[in-house]
Amino acid sequence: MLTRRTALLSAVAATALSAVSARTASATPSAASAAGPVRLTLPAPGGPHPVGTVSLRLVDTARADPWITAQPYRELMISIRYPARDTGGQPRAPQMLPGEAAGFIAVNNLTDVPADKVDWAATRTHAHEDAPADRDHGPYPVVCYSPGTGDPRSLGTTLCDDLASRGYVVVMLDHTYDATAVQFPGGRVERTVLPAEYDKAYPDKKRIRALLKKTIDVRVADTRFLLDELPRALPRALRGISDLDRIGMFGHSAGGFTALQTMHEDRRVAAGANMDGVVAYVPDDGDSGHLSTVAAEGLDRPFLLLGKDGNDLSTVPSWNSLWRHSRGPREGLTLRGAEHATFTDEEALIPQIARRLGLPRATVVKNIGTIAPARAIPVARACLASFFDRRLHGREVAGPSATAPDLRMPRPW
Repeated sequence: MLTRRTALLSAVAATALSAVSARTASATPSAASAAGPVRLTLPAPGGPHPVGTVSLRLVDTARADPWITAQPYRELMISIRYPARDTGGQPRAPQMLPGEAAGFIAVNNLTDVPADKVDWAATRTHAHEDAPADRDHGPYPVVCYSPGTGDPRSLGTTLCDDLASRGYVVVMLDHTYDATAVQFPGGRVERTVLPAEYDKAYPDKKRIRALLKKTIDVRVADTRFLLDELPRALPRALRGISDLDRIGMFGHSAGGFTALQTMHEDRRVAAGANMDGVVAYVPDDGDSGHLSTVAAEGLDRPFLLLGKDGNDLSTVPSWNSLWRHSRGPREGLTLRGAEHATFTDEEALIPQIARRLGLPRATVVKNIGTIAPARAIPVARACLASFFDRRLHGREVAGPSATAPDLRMPRPW
């Protein structure tokens, strides 16, 4: 998660924060550091199904890697979450593999949090590796997930595991050389190149905008390749339970931008949800101009905009343009007390880190806002689940807005 509320990235800020975190960690020893690195837990899914998972490497031989020019192909990693028949004694999957955890620590996009005091590789998800799929209640709609720029796919685990437990096949996509670190089979790790790319572009605004556009273009191409590849790439056990005629997509920040831009370019995506992602090539939410084609032309299929506190059509120009130019069903909600990272696993993890390391409340608020995780997580889950239930499952279910005091639909939603 990037600390500025941006559609894409601020690698310079991330580098600076990493240096501050290192100084803070060395200057302020804690009781937790003496006891070893902090270990974290993730909230259990809320749906009726246990969750299985499998990870796959995908290779696009028709496309040279856009970030590493010497590589003649594009290589991606995905994790698939799915409703399981039972856990079968299968182990719970880690949130991050060791190489991914090391890369996450090295960049450290967390505001004023010493990431090196946390054992990120120790966190276990509630998805069980290679658990047998539930074939009795499918086929299930497929929902793809794209994380924010600089984030690994694993930072969307809480929402993805929950959707899978409610009857979806969820495909979590890492964008190689964009994500902090991607670990491939055999242990090879590829780390982000975006800080170096941003340094080359800074301070030329035109070059920065071009980099932002390239970042989204690469992500959309990754997603469309994923959609091409899924019929062949899905393990045999998951082919019979995955309904590829009902595909949705959601994402956080640049991942939300990616979801809606992919919808605009590829009709296979029937519904999309954007969690606090600007849909223009601008560094800050309130900046006008430099619209993407999805913002300038709109959509004719259902979409959801879910914003942090203060983000709505009156404050985010690209959202306003998207809304005005769209012809399909539109939904918009703002979560009171939320910050940009509220819609990631940081909502669950940052308070645990703060308690163990004695970090001030101000640090928690900077990262995830004032809304308590016990409220934010269920509300975000309910927003996503009700949206996809209505738009992919065709279920007549009420959204959470009628009963959740934390959600509002401020004018001009």
